[in-house]
Amino acid sequence: MSQPLTEEEKQKLEDRLFELRQEHRDLDDVINRLLHSPDVEELQLKRFKKRKLLLKDSILQFENALIPDILA
Repeated sequence: MSQPLTEEEKQKLEDRLFELRQEHRDLDDVINRLLHSPDVEELQLKRFKKRKLLLKDSILQFENALIPDILA
């Protein structure tokens, strides 16, 4: 069993989670604009989409770290 997070650790995780969510939203906006652009570069679009997926994975990891362990 792992130690519960201190308030400082919890705050750092929440701050980082906020930053990741913001970047994810920003990338979503960029991707949507590119999709509606007539001269979209497919390679750039693929890179943005890959980055967005990596951010989503990171967000899930941080969210899971913030959820306290519940005894089953």
